[in-house]
Parts: sequence; structure tokens; C-alpha cells
Amino acid sequence: MRSLLSIPIDSRSVSPCELDVLWDPLVRSDRSTTMAAVEAPLPSPAGVSKTSSEGYEKKCIFCKIVNHEMGTELLHCDEDLSCFRDIKPGAPHHYLVVPTKHVGNCKSLGKEHVPLVERMVETGKEMLQKNNVTDLRDVRFGFHWPPFCSVTHLHLHVLAPASQMSLMSRLFYRLHSYWFITADQLIELLNSKEETK
Repeated sequence: MRSLLSIPIDSRSVSPCELDVLWDPLVRSDRSTTMAAVEAPLPSPAGVSKTSSEGYEKKCIFCKIVNHEMGTELLHCDEDLSCFRDIKPGAPHHYLVVPTKHVGNCKSLGKEHVPLVERMVETGKEMLQKNNVTDLRDVRFGFHWPPFCSVTHLHLHVLAPASQMSLMSRLFYRLHSYWFITADQLIELLNSKEETK
């Protein structure tokens, strides 16, 4: 087994299994190294990384899911967005809403991506309503902030009811943390950015 000290913080060079160890706040206590990694810029200025002309990255698990290569049930699929259940649910209802075409993680987004994020939230709300979740005050919509996301394809976590999340899920999807950002916080951040041309 490799030492945690030998695993690079950059999520692009770490396997998802190794990232699970890095994410766990009970295992990883070196906050200064983690914060430096969070604040480090990621190279993908257009918000799309290593994709083909069709917006598909062959190594991306979410690209494979939305292209029906993994056998995962798609709860929603249209030209712009897809939705499926999280493989490790943090709440009784835990869905992932992703762009159908590959888009980089939330840190690579610009002001021009605000409508996309808003549509992702609306799709998440529709999925909850289809599954009889009526109290939208007890819901958590958000993104893991790099490097705390194992898949670089933009994905919105939709969790409900938030009041029924386990202790570990409350830590993992914690509000006001440096590893998880709500959809509203991301929209506010993107609106404060200059639009890229």
C-alpha cells in the first residue's frame, strides 16, 4: 500500500480509490496541503477537458454512462442533461445531474455556464418531484470542489431529505466547507466572474 504522502493531491493523477482516502476528513488531517490544492488553478479554460469534437471523453465514467455503455439506468436524458442515481447514496434520494456532453468540473466554469448550472438544478428538482419529494426546503444541491471530486465531468449532487443523511454523508456534503459548494454558491461565484470570449 502506498503512503498517503506519496499520493499527489492533484485529482488528475490519483485513482478514485486513492481519492476516497484523501477525501476522508478523519483520515486526512493535513489541511494546509489540502487547501493549497483546492486553491491551485486547473488547466481547462474553456470548461471542457480532453474531449473529442462530440463532447465525449473516452476515459470518463459519466460520459460512458450517458452514452449507455455502463448499463446504468438513466432517469432523465435529453440533448443537454442526464440524471442517474448515485452509486453510493448519501440520502434516501441521491441523484447526479450531469451535462450530456463532457464539461469539466465546477472550478473550470465561467459566467457563461450559469444557465447550465441553473438547468441542472431545475432538472434535479424535477427528479425529486417525480419521486414524490415535495419538501424542497429539506434538499441539498451541490458540487464537490476540486480536488475533492473523483470524476472531472461536472455533476450536481441532489440529496433529499437532507435531514436523513448519515453522519458521514453530512461530513461529505457539508455546507460551508472547502470541499463542497452549493449550487447557489456556485452560481453566485460564476456571476462574479468576467465572461470569457
